[in-house]
Amino acid sequence: MSAPIPRHLLPVHAGIDNDDHLLLAGLRAEDLVEEFGSPLFVYDEAQLRARCAEAVTTFGDGVAYATKAFLCTAMAKLAYEEGMHLDVATGGEMYVAKHAGVPGDLMVLHGNNKSDLEISMALDIGVGRIVVDSFDELDRLESVTAGMDPPQRVLLRITPGIQAHTHEFIATGQDDSKFGFTVSTGAADEAVKRARSIEGIELVGIHAHIGSQVFAAESFERAIEVLAEFVNPLALEELSVGGGLGVAYVTGEEAPTISQWGQVVASACSTHDVTAKVMAEPGRSIVAAAAVTLYRVGTVKEIPGIRTYVAVDGGMSDNPRPVLYGSGYETFLARAVSAERPREVRVVGKHCESGDVLIREAFVPADISVGDVLCTPVTGAYGHSMGSNYNKVLRPAVIFVRDGDARMVVRRETYEDLVRLDS
Repeated sequence: MSAPIPRHLLPVHAGIDNDDHLLLAGLRAEDLVEEFGSPLFVYDEAQLRARCAEAVTTFGDGVAYATKAFLCTAMAKLAYEEGMHLDVATGGEMYVAKHAGVPGDLMVLHGNNKSDLEISMALDIGVGRIVVDSFDELDRLESVTAGMDPPQRVLLRITPGIQAHTHEFIATGQDDSKFGFTVSTGAADEAVKRARSIEGIELVGIHAHIGSQVFAAESFERAIEVLAEFVNPLALEELSVGGGLGVAYVTGEEAPTISQWGQVVASACSTHDVTAKVMAEPGRSIVAAAAVTLYRVGTVKEIPGIRTYVAVDGGMSDNPRPVLYGSGYETFLARAVSAERPREVRVVGKHCESGDVLIREAFVPADISVGDVLCTPVTGAYGHSMGSNYNKVLRPAVIFVRDGDARMVVRRETYEDLVRLDS
């Protein structure tokens, strides 16, 4: 491969200046690294807002942003301002959403093993929905919701037995899953009866999630077909189809838009006579393509007859997806956006692991050198949120850019932060 970076993989408001340098919302990427350091997550704020608005237009009131994809106070505020509810899966995500000013009744609490503390937090803030994942959780809710008026509104998460075409670690709709009540075993029917017998909760709907990074629209159609057989006789108010819509990461990949996804879901619901209000929880499709990660090249190591390694100042601590899932990414140089990329290299991080690989087969300009700012696009989901301090590497800063302005929404960690919790 020698072609320049495909422009559709860059944020919507990315561009190039007269010298072929990358501009992000009108700001030169290399200048952002000079000001905020590297590695650096740069999000196109206008694009984030546009994707949130698209989700609300497509699915209506109740569509929830899946915060696990990327969450900080600023992102929670942004999603709320654009009319989205927030899907939170832990006490920590709930706390950040509350800190951002999101009302409890606009939160949907997920999780396959909610603690007593997390359930108590949810009830205290008046969380809008709790998605129940197990019979043990029904027992916990029964013990703490007795006498609640009004009762806590809940959905039951079911596993419809759908094998989505995605990585096994992020497939969740098959029967063999840690999530939900299986339809095929009768557990889902039993859970409905049990939930309806508990006075302190109100069963308002069913939730299903078939997996993440799903490209095939027929997977969602099949899910609706199975869900309809289960949901329609229950006459419940709501049906949440979860999230999981895939995004394009590399050359040659294509994915449906949020609007197209919604059309598939709506058509399938119409075909199968689903009258419940359909809700959804997009996450990756909101944030992934809105961000670029900027790194500084520190080493270019050529091993004759074998390969060339390009080492950057981040790695598996800011983007663990390649290590976890074998995920692919593209890369290019901030100083040469339109340049051909004839040189094949392996982009690696600075961690003490041979497996610390960001891009196994990367193509870059022939003159890549130490000090260059190397960019990886489509890094807005599951980079910052899954990051770590392995090797005590400092977590990167996160900035939002819009109309020529940049604002830091998460500051870069300091060495003092690394020992702040030590005793």
